[in-house]
Amino acid sequence: MRNVLRAPCPVCKQEIEYIYQTEEIPYFSEILIESAVCTCGWRMADTFILKTGQPERSEMRVSGEADLSVRVVRSSAGTIEVPELGVTVNPGPASEGFITNVEGVLDRIEEALDTALKTAEGEERERALSIKAQIEAVRRGDESVTLIIDDPSGNSAIIRNPKDAGGAGEEERAGQNSP
Repeated sequence: MRNVLRAPCPVCKQEIEYIYQTEEIPYFSEILIESAVCTCGWRMADTFILKTGQPERSEMRVSGEADLSVRVVRSSAGTIEVPELGVTVNPGPASEGFITNVEGVLDRIEEALDTALKTAEGEERERALSIKAQIEAVRRGDESVTLIIDDPSGNSAIIRNPKDAGGAGEEERAGQNSP
């Protein structure tokens, strides 16, 4: 279901559309996606799982090309960590939720590294280039890493299709366990 509400932008007060849409994620749950964009540059996007949630921790070993297509739902409260890369993405006040796949998470990390490389020098530059090389090796299947999402709101998850994972259960979250 899709609902559109017109209300003022919180920055410039121009009237804009706020979109609220529900989607069913196979093998997971129904989610609410909310978004808004204004011509002044302000934007907002978030996802909410429409079920009662407890703090969740999802983990997945990424070791081959098939793992790159596993779905990732990250709310604005979720923290993403890839320990082998030394990467932690903490939520901040302007943090946005998103739905992507493992490859999309790696792309986001690379984009952040590319931004850092514009001004990085010395050890910082070498470290960023090293992480980018590791990401490429993961994409080729030459290296493996662990993707971890912690979310105190329970609105983030790594979702592996049970058919792809060879599971027989109704629902499987890749490496799902609660703290």
